[in-house]
Amino acid sequence: MLPLGAMMLAGSMGAMAQTAPTEAKTLAPVTVKEKAEQPQGKDSIKVERTTIGKGNQELRNIPQSITVLTEKLITDRNFDTVKDVLRNSGGISFQAAEGGEEDIKLRGFSLQGSGDVFVDGNRDPAFYERDTFNNDRVEILRGSAALLFGRGSTGGAVNQVNKQPLLLNQNEVEATVGSHNYRRATGDFNIKTGESSALRIGAMATKADNNGAGSSIDKHGIAAAYRFGIGEVDEFSVGFYQLENNNGMNYGIRFIKPTSASPTSTSVLNSNLDPDAYYGMDSDYNHGRATYGTLSHVHRFSGDTELKSSVRKGHYTRDQRATLWNFGAAAVQPNRQAVGLDNFGPGTVLTRGAQNKVQDMDNLYAQSDLSTKFDALGYKHEVLAGLDFSHEERTVYGAKTLTAAQTAALGLNRPNTTIGTPNDGAAIAEGNRPFGTSNNFTSNGYGIYGQDLVQLAPKWKLLGGLRFDHMAAGYRSFNPTTAAATGSYDMKISELSKRAGVLFQPTDLHSFHFAYGTSFNTSGDAYSLGAANAETPPEQSQNLEFGARIDSADKRFTARLAAFHSTKLHERNTDPLVPIAILSGKRHAAGIDLDFTGNITLQWEVFGSYAWIPSAKIDIAAPGAEGQGTRPSLTPKQSGTVWTTYKITPQIRVGAGLNFKSRVAPLRNPGFYSPGYVTADLLAEYTVIEDKFTVKANVINVTNKLYGDALYQTFYVPGAGRMLQMSAKYQF
Repeated sequence: MLPLGAMMLAGSMGAMAQTAPTEAKTLAPVTVKEKAEQPQGKDSIKVERTTIGKGNQELRNIPQSITVLTEKLITDRNFDTVKDVLRNSGGISFQAAEGGEEDIKLRGFSLQGSGDVFVDGNRDPAFYERDTFNNDRVEILRGSAALLFGRGSTGGAVNQVNKQPLLLNQNEVEATVGSHNYRRATGDFNIKTGESSALRIGAMATKADNNGAGSSIDKHGIAAAYRFGIGEVDEFSVGFYQLENNNGMNYGIRFIKPTSASPTSTSVLNSNLDPDAYYGMDSDYNHGRATYGTLSHVHRFSGDTELKSSVRKGHYTRDQRATLWNFGAAAVQPNRQAVGLDNFGPGTVLTRGAQNKVQDMDNLYAQSDLSTKFDALGYKHEVLAGLDFSHEERTVYGAKTLTAAQTAALGLNRPNTTIGTPNDGAAIAEGNRPFGTSNNFTSNGYGIYGQDLVQLAPKWKLLGGLRFDHMAAGYRSFNPTTAAATGSYDMKISELSKRAGVLFQPTDLHSFHFAYGTSFNTSGDAYSLGAANAETPPEQSQNLEFGARIDSADKRFTARLAAFHSTKLHERNTDPLVPIAILSGKRHAAGIDLDFTGNITLQWEVFGSYAWIPSAKIDIAAPGAEGQGTRPSLTPKQSGTVWTTYKITPQIRVGAGLNFKSRVAPLRNPGFYSPGYVTADLLAEYTVIEDKFTVKANVINVTNKLYGDALYQTFYVPGAGRMLQMSAKYQF
C-alpha cells in the first residue's frame, strides 16, 4: 500500500500545486482555526489527540500504546520535573550514576542513553534536569518507533509538548511553599496580539534546601513563543527556551549488608538513613543550562493537507561536581571492622570520592512533515511523510591528573565524615580543579519516511510505512592533562526501519489494533566510540503488540490495554577472544500495559497507568553478571500509579494517589534486589472568586516510605521522603 499511496500522494500534490491559489482564497478561516486550536493540557487529564506520532492524530488511529500526562495531572500532583512525571507511569525505571536526569528505562530498555527524549518532536538528548513549567503535556510512546524518530526507540520515546500561543487572553501566576524551605513561583501569560496572532510567555523560579532526597534546588527558566497566521494558509511561530539549574546533588547512598560478614547478594537499602540525608560536600553542585530557539512554519494546502517544518538550534552545558561516598575501610572504623547493619551507627566513617562530569552539546535539527488525506482507487488514505536532518556535537572535559602535592595545594582533598554528622558543611575549592578536553563526538544524519493508513473497509484500516536513515559520526579522544590525541574513530550507518499495523474499529467507541515495528541502536547512541565498537553495526530490535482502546458511551472516560513482546534481536556483546563488540546477544520483555483516564462522573476524575512484565530475559549473552538466562536489571515485573480526584462541592476538591513498583534488580544484577514499595500522595483544593483564585495542599509520600528510586550496582538514590507543599494560583 505504501508505494501506491506515495504515488497517489505525488499526483494529488501536483494537482494541489495547480489549484493552491484558488484554495487559498476559498479556505474558511474559522474552520481551520478551530482545527489549529487544540484543547489545552490544563483543561483535562484526558486527551483525544497526540503529536508524538508526527502530525496531529487521533489516538485511536495510532496502532501503538501511548500514555499522555497532561498539565492538569502534572499540576494536581505538583510535579516540577519531567522525571517526576515519568515516575508516575507504568513500566518506567531509572538508573543512577549519571546524575541530573538519570538514564530512563522503559520496559527495561534505555531511553535517555539512546537519545529517545524529544521536545515537540525534536530530539532532546542532552543530560539536564528538565522542568515542567512550560509543558502542556508529556507523551510516552511505548515500543519500537524508529520509523518516526530514527535511531533508538527500542523501549519507546518520550515527547515533551511545549505550551503554544493561543487566540485568547489567559494569564495565571502560582506560588508554592513547602518542606525543606521549598519555594516555587511560576507564571503563564498568553496575550492575543491580533486577529491571528498571539504571544505566550512562561517563567519559573524554584529554590529549596532539599528536594526530599538529599539535593538542594536552585533553578529558573523562561520560555517565550510568538505565533502568527494562526489557522491561516501559512502559519509561523518563533520560540525561545532557557532553563538554568544551579542545584545540589545527592549522587547516591550505598547498599549495606546485614552483617559485615554477609555476602554481597544479601545487601539491602539502608533503613537507618532518612531519604534526605546528605553526606556530600557543601561545594558539590550540579549546574546545567539548556537553551534553544525554534522556528516553525505550517502551510495548509487544504483542510486535509498540511506541511509542517521546523528548525531548532540548541546549546547545552553541564558542570557536575558530586560526591559518591563509601564506607571507610575496617582500619578507620571505631570497632576496626567492616561495615554492616549490625555495627552501623553514628560513628561509622565515610570516605568521599569525586564524581565530576563536565560537558557541553550543540545541536541543530530540521524537519518537515506532510500529512494529507485523499481518496484513490476506491480507498481512503491518510499519509504521513517527511524528512529530517540532525547535527549533534558533544564535548566532554576531564579533570587533569594531579600529584598529591598539587591536590593539596589547590585545596581539593576531600575530608572523611561520619554517619552522625550529615550536612557537616565541609567544602573544597572546586573552582581550582583544572580540566582539559577528554573527547569530542560529532555526527550528521538525515532520515526520510512515509506511511499510509488505508481504509480497507468501513471497520478496517491497514498501516504500512518505511524509513531510511543515514548517519556519519566521528569521535576524537584526548589526554585531558597533556592534550595529546589518544584515539580517532569514525562510523557510518544506513538503516531501513519498518512499521505495519491493522486497526479494527467496529464503533466510534472501540478500536483494536495489531502492530509490528522495528528500531535500531547505533554504537554512537551515547555519543562515544572506541576501538571495540566503532565498526560494530547497529543493534536491531522489534516490537509486536496487540491492543485495544475503548471509550465510555459519553466519551468522558477511556481505557487502553495492550499486550506486547519487545525483542532486541542483535545486542552488542564483547567477543571473549578479541576485545571487539559483536552482535551476538538477544533479550526480550513481554507483558501487558494499560492506562485509564477521564471522568467516571462529572465530579469524579481518575488516571491510572500500569505495566506487568512477567517475562523478561537475557536470552543470549556472555556468562557473568547480568548474563545469559537472567532477568534484565531495572525491569520490574509490576509498576504503575493510580490517581483520583473528587469535587465535593463546586469549590472543594480532594485527591489521592498510589505509586507502586515491585522489587527490581539494580544495574548489572549483582544478585540482590531493591525491594518493592508503595507510596501515597494526597491533595486538598479550594477555589474561590469566580474560579479565579485557588489554594491547594499536597502531601507527598504520606508514610515517609524509604525506597530506591534510581539504582546502580552498589548504590541508589532514594525517593523523596514525606513533604508538605501549599500552593496559591490566580488566573486573570
